[in-house]
Amino acid sequence: MRALRWLSPTASPEAFPPASEALTEPNGLLAAGGDLQPTRLLAAYARGIFPWYEEGQPILWWSPDPRAVLWPDGLKVSRSLRRSLNNPRFEFRVDTAFDSVVAACAEPRHYGGGTWITTDVARAYGHLHQLGWAHSFETWADGTLVGGLYGVAIGRVFFGESMFTRATDASKVALVRGIDFLRERRFALIDCQVASAHVTSLGAVTMPRATFLRLLAEFCDPPDTAPSWR
Repeated sequence: MRALRWLSPTASPEAFPPASEALTEPNGLLAAGGDLQPTRLLAAYARGIFPWYEEGQPILWWSPDPRAVLWPDGLKVSRSLRRSLNNPRFEFRVDTAFDSVVAACAEPRHYGGGTWITTDVARAYGHLHQLGWAHSFETWADGTLVGGLYGVAIGRVFFGESMFTRATDASKVALVRGIDFLRERRFALIDCQVASAHVTSLGAVTMPRATFLRLLAEFCDPPDTAPSWR
């Protein structure tokens, strides 16, 4: 069995092993350690790698196989969701309450369990947001934030991280409007990381990790300058 690679916080941000070396059990576990500095996070995403760990664990880095993705033109909108999209109470916003979206995503789910969005994770993505790499898509109703999601945008790829809802379909409305927003900016791919019933119902599909990495090489430009969304 291959030993898990340990990353030193002082190592180069690019010092990740190839994603192809990730374990099959647990699926996609690639490395541990390092830090959550912007340069390391951006280097990870550009290589098809993302952090996921719980409080008390070291930082764990993952690249699962297969990978769940959503093509912008493959989005599925049900009849009931279309009614929600036409709800005049819902207002779509971008990047007006990033920290609040992350905090809402970190709240315990109704089905129990903890959260992987620790204080350190929230702070790290907040820093990425300040630098222009992380963004939030938000649904508001009567001046209140009722749903949304956040993720990282590099090149023409949006890497979705987490979403929340406090009103029926509010997170889905944020996703659909967010994909419209991304499509207008010629984004080619939305990374959903791991398949779930929720994202599959919206049109997400799975592909081999090797295929996903080839798409990143095509669509994920080197992260030198963050695009301006403001």
